[in-house]
Amino acid sequence: GLVLGVYSSEKDDGAAQFTSAGDAFDKLVSGKLRALLSLCGPPLKKGKTRIFHGLHQDFPSVVVVGLGKKNAGINEQENWNEGKENIRTAVAVGCRQIQDLEIPCVEVDPCGDAQAAAEGAVLGLHEYNELKQKKKPVVTPQLHGSADSEAWQKGVIYAEGQNLARYLMEAPANYITPIKFAEHIEQKLRSFSNVKVHIRPESWITTQEMGAFLSVAKGSAEPPIFLEIHYLGGANADDPPLVFVGKGVTFDSGGISLKPSSGMDAMRADMGGAATVCSAIVTAAALNLPLNIIGLAPLCENMPSGKANKPGDVVRAKNGKTIQVDNTDAEGRLLLADALCYAHNFNARAIVNAATLTGAMDVALGSAATGVFTNSSWLWTHLYEASILTGDRVWRMPLFEHYTKQVTDCPLADVSNIGKYSRAGGACTAAAFLKEFVTASHWAHLDIAGVMSNKDEVPYLRKGMAGRPTRTLIEFAARLSQDSHN
Repeated sequence: GLVLGVYSSEKDDGAAQFTSAGDAFDKLVSGKLRALLSLCGPPLKKGKTRIFHGLHQDFPSVVVVGLGKKNAGINEQENWNEGKENIRTAVAVGCRQIQDLEIPCVEVDPCGDAQAAAEGAVLGLHEYNELKQKKKPVVTPQLHGSADSEAWQKGVIYAEGQNLARYLMEAPANYITPIKFAEHIEQKLRSFSNVKVHIRPESWITTQEMGAFLSVAKGSAEPPIFLEIHYLGGANADDPPLVFVGKGVTFDSGGISLKPSSGMDAMRADMGGAATVCSAIVTAAALNLPLNIIGLAPLCENMPSGKANKPGDVVRAKNGKTIQVDNTDAEGRLLLADALCYAHNFNARAIVNAATLTGAMDVALGSAATGVFTNSSWLWTHLYEASILTGDRVWRMPLFEHYTKQVTDCPLADVSNIGKYSRAGGACTAAAFLKEFVTASHWAHLDIAGVMSNKDEVPYLRKGMAGRPTRTLIEFAARLSQDSHN
């Protein structure tokens, strides 16, 4: 099969405006493609397709897909590069049509941006069907023509990174337990000589005095794991690393503060923070990015049992602060508190943590963007600029002292794990809680609860767990590596 892009004309009655690959193919078939398109009615709108059969022996089926306006670039209102998003969407739609025709191989028009085209193809075809007997036919996308193969390959690697996060988040919690998560990442990194993976057991976590993390893990029969990854891509092994920290709750029942049963199955993806940061490191290694990255993922389940945290219990974090656990379903911040304390051992250039932390984040922004809380405008700028390119957007949220008072005004301990006005500014009080465990001057907390899954909002992702914002984290790391290079 072949997927070709066509721009919408400036005038309503205008003829189709092909990409250069579309033009070349039309010449190859003596103008038949253009003639057929004009017979098919009005010009193709963005993301809409037409399929033609029997035009050329090498491509029995050709899908022509609308790319929108030709010179669409950065849209200031939308905070993304509209041209790139249009390409990702169009290519994804075209490739899925080829898949529906059960054609095993598709060549993709680079549409003027081979990286975006590759991302659209590889993200658009991905689906978790490991455990089904009836699977969709596998389609292998490849670049049509050879001019942009480097950019295409980069796009494939970026998209495969996000697909790894989607795979980990979508898999059932009895398939991705803390130890199986860690082993899966270790296996992905096995072939890289400049990566070391440490799978730390419960005994190690105990010696590190990570009392907050252990208090969450103790309610489950699954033992906790602390996954530590060292990627040494920098010119010097001693260069300060970028430290990624990811919340790794492989299933979150809420603990004694039990969640409602409706939708609880989706809490298999409550390790989305760990999935996205670990996948970003796997991708950084595949791209051979010239910087050092450390990944930290506290992994456990949050379950109700006779050993579980009880509301009102007080636990002690690694830095000595005591925490009153007023709600056992606000457990992610307990894991992260200890992991963030540990992250300060590495003289980091920056610490970035990601977590499906609060339902309040979903209420605030929905699935449009990841909420970013940061004490560093330098860090914010890098994350924001990366997200414009990837189309996987971020939005800055406040870290005001106003919220800190709501977690430190606590009857029994130094801090409470929920704000004292429970529902008000829930994502902000969660971020304020984390800030109590951070002394680094460049720290960002990404609350990814709202972007955890996709219904139909991102047209190039199928329904299911989204693996967002993996590509933004990769692009951010790539920009940071250029910074240190220059």
